[in-house]
Amino acid sequence: MAEEKRSLLGGANSNRRRGRRRQYTEPDQRHISIEMSHSSSYKERSLGSSSRTPRLSDAFEQSAQYQISLAWKDITVKVNIPGKRGFSFGEAVPPEQKTILRNASGIAAPGCLLAIIGASGSGKSTLLNVLTQRNTKDYIIGGEMFLNGVLLSPGAIRNISAYVQQSDMFMDTLTVREQLQFRALLRMDRKLDRDARLARVENVIHEMGLSEVANYTIGATGGGKKGISGGERKRLAFACESLTNPPIFFCDEPMSGLDSFMAQSILVTLRDMAKRGRCILCTVHQPSSELFAMFNHVLILSAGRTAFMGTTTDCLKFFNQIKYPCPSHYNPSDHYILTLAIIPGKDAECYKKSGAICDAFERSEQAKSILAEIEEQKQEEQLLDHVVIADVTGESRYASAWSVQLTNLFWRAWVCQFRDSTVVSIKIFQCVALGMLMGLIWFRTDVNQKGVNNFNAAILEMMLCVCMNTVLNVIMTFPHEIALVKREYGTGIYDAGLYFISKTISEFPLYLFIGLLLQVLVYWMTGMNDSGDAFVFSLLVTAFVVVNSICTGLVISVVAGNYDVAIVIGSPILLLQMLFSGFMINLKDIPDYLKWMNEITFTKNAYRLLMVNQWNGYDTIPCPNSTDIPANISIAEKCARLACPYTSGQAVLDYISIEDEMGHDLLQMSVLAVGFYLVALVGLIIRARLSRE
Repeated sequence: MAEEKRSLLGGANSNRRRGRRRQYTEPDQRHISIEMSHSSSYKERSLGSSSRTPRLSDAFEQSAQYQISLAWKDITVKVNIPGKRGFSFGEAVPPEQKTILRNASGIAAPGCLLAIIGASGSGKSTLLNVLTQRNTKDYIIGGEMFLNGVLLSPGAIRNISAYVQQSDMFMDTLTVREQLQFRALLRMDRKLDRDARLARVENVIHEMGLSEVANYTIGATGGGKKGISGGERKRLAFACESLTNPPIFFCDEPMSGLDSFMAQSILVTLRDMAKRGRCILCTVHQPSSELFAMFNHVLILSAGRTAFMGTTTDCLKFFNQIKYPCPSHYNPSDHYILTLAIIPGKDAECYKKSGAICDAFERSEQAKSILAEIEEQKQEEQLLDHVVIADVTGESRYASAWSVQLTNLFWRAWVCQFRDSTVVSIKIFQCVALGMLMGLIWFRTDVNQKGVNNFNAAILEMMLCVCMNTVLNVIMTFPHEIALVKREYGTGIYDAGLYFISKTISEFPLYLFIGLLLQVLVYWMTGMNDSGDAFVFSLLVTAFVVVNSICTGLVISVVAGNYDVAIVIGSPILLLQMLFSGFMINLKDIPDYLKWMNEITFTKNAYRLLMVNQWNGYDTIPCPNSTDIPANISIAEKCARLACPYTSGQAVLDYISIEDEMGHDLLQMSVLAVGFYLVALVGLIIRARLSRE
């Protein structure tokens, strides 16, 4: 099986090649070839590399005149299905290997607008995954893929193609023009100056019919922030991928969720792109007859086999020849799918009919001509001498330098955070309201035996509110962007690590401002230590709390991967921060087997620092006077009121076993923050890389 997979994803070729392609339009004919090495695999100057994925040359990326023909031959895909152990109410199921695609072959030339159709489970998505070389880590793949007769190597198809997925993902607070400018500055070749890239953005806006909404915010789907329509979002997705003029477009259900008018406008856009020499492959689910007529080629899959591949006109003729003619005034795509559908309860009969149709196509002249053309391209690539070499030596998988990525990612994060002024205002209002409430509860507390516990509680609540508010703010924003980051990283727009750094830098000022604002309100309203040095030091400790809280929220977000799981994980973690802070339990009384949890809890360090900061300088704390106690109360209550456990600030600290370890506490909080940050950073990079396999 490993040999089968290698045969698809790479191979040796010592010749320089250039080939002829079948053309469905009349674009200016240019050719692209690749410089090959004499080793057993492609080197860095080849179309693809096993070590890292290179980019195409500037001329190729910026010119739509280069024409590419994509061909695939004998593609077979299998998956291993693990077995299940038998229990009292079920039998054991042995592991098995299931074939999803079987000997699929085809060719798509410049100007081809190909509809890939078939019933559910026919293999449409699997074929698209194989052709785009995405989400194939669980596949056992056999067969070959070619670009102009050149055998593909790993990752090569990503360099010369665009993949428009079914679900559109954007930053909803950006405008259409800003989204395209962001993509152009990061995705287009670094040798182009800024003006050339921005000019390309304006051209694409015009080509995709987005001029009227260019300055509108994109908005969110599903009842979120209102923005552009669904059809305009889909055209924006095509516009983003069109910036580099890729010759091949893969589209996964491009008309899904759109009304008939919007679907038709999208297909008109695709047809116009095909007329300009691009090769466009689309999986389509139940297109209307009008939409289906706009495609010039169709690939029909049934139970993992090719039932037909060719022009839509030839498809009608083929089904007439095999005695399954399409009725008059009937949607041809519906007829093909219904004819090949596997109906529950009639599985054997349907599989037999489907197999007969697929066998008939394999014997047809149409299928033989496809295989002959693939072989012809391979032979011509070997014979032609003139080559156009795409020089990609030493290039990284990113079109822009790391400094450009970091700058533009920071700009996007900053704009997205502050453009929605309502959200920012609510966060600040929530902070002020919470701070005012806490300040009023412990307003101007006296420094006496009663006031000691009130001050201790106020310090704890102030610290925990800063911690929880910051962690929850991170959890409510960061997980929502992880899916977008994985997609943009997979496309090669930017490095996931640089995104993480820019995101945290851009959001830190707001979180710090909110945390310090809450601390200042509570500190002065409750009447804590009025020393200037004590106040400044409390600000420093609060800043450390904010930093550690941000890093904790990042770890939770990355581990969870989505908002719902992050909330579930975050609740017990915040509870542990409260339990091990030193207020709920004396730190010396924590069991030995739980002390490791105490060591990774930063709230104990912050609480200890704030307590020492509060009570240092109080040499005496007044005890209650017996003359102030009413005479008509019990002796026990009189004794309780006359109790004086806190004679000084140091006595307060001794009572709850807190020692002045300022240097140790600040160092431990710094180490925890750095550790949490690195864990989150590495976790995001791993998630992004796994999603790209």
